[in-house]
Amino acid sequence: MDKRYQVFVSSTYADLKEERQHVTQALMEMDCIPAGMELFPATDEEQWEFIKRIIDDCDYYLLIIGGRYGSTIEEGISYTEKEYDYAVEKGLKVVALIHENPDDIPVGKSDISPEIRAKLKAFREKVSGNRLVKYWNKAGDLPGLVALSLSKTIKTFPATGWVRASEVSNEDLLAELNELRKENSGLKIDLSKLQQSPSYKIEGLAGLDETFTINGSQYVHSHKRAWVSTLTWSEIFSIVAPYLIQHPNEKQVKSVLLSAIQAKEELNGVHITLEDQDLQTISIQLKSHGLIRTRYSKTTSGSMALFWTLTPKGERLMVQLRVIPSKK
Repeated sequence: MDKRYQVFVSSTYADLKEERQHVTQALMEMDCIPAGMELFPATDEEQWEFIKRIIDDCDYYLLIIGGRYGSTIEEGISYTEKEYDYAVEKGLKVVALIHENPDDIPVGKSDISPEIRAKLKAFREKVSGNRLVKYWNKAGDLPGLVALSLSKTIKTFPATGWVRASEVSNEDLLAELNELRKENSGLKIDLSKLQQSPSYKIEGLAGLDETFTINGSQYVHSHKRAWVSTLTWSEIFSIVAPYLIQHPNEKQVKSVLLSAIQAKEELNGVHITLEDQDLQTISIQLKSHGLIRTRYSKTTSGSMALFWTLTPKGERLMVQLRVIPSKK
């Protein structure tokens, strides 16, 4: 069967327009399907979810590094590095094309800030550890490098690829559909189990209208002072629930809750902290009510963190608590 491979092209954009055109043309001449930021300007978290889906659909990842690192995002890295980390995490084979002499690149296409240049250098060093790395000096070098590197990669590490539906035999198609049907049935069973709530049956569990006292500390005029804030479990859940749609890690959840308490109690000190044991109690209590789930997973930087997410029951309660009723 005539198989085509989808290749995600990642780079900074404004300074590498010509280089990207050369690479895209080379990929099309190789009967590959290029995908890149021309289709989706990376601007926010919602857009990042879309980019991840595109990378998930790709067979290979092609990275071009020139003289710019790119603007940094909340995690302190550029979108290009974030895309690279995600592709590596997903196990995609990466072909990296790195400019051989970044100091020779014109100032208009280079980073000037020492801090950003340091980030670019660190990114180059990280990527250089990959054996599928080639170096280039001018845009005209790229088509040949793409053809040689990607052809060798496809031969050595064949991926799934795409084929016309008309080229797939009926027998193969029926077998694949049968496997998908069985997988779908299994997922439905798993989902049904997950949607059963509450997850824990505990006698005498405090109700959502009961209160919980949260403790913390702050520094006022260089003196450490304790603070307390009493909230109902419904209030606590109502504060954090909308943010759980984005699957934050525990540190982010703690920040959201602390910010709300700071405003409620008018805490004006510095280094305001919340007792970690109280946060753990909140996590356990909300899980016991079947409102949230937590799981350890990798971050974009490769480290591990505990992420919070809503259950279907939690999402329903969030809407009930946060929706604005009509005044008519």
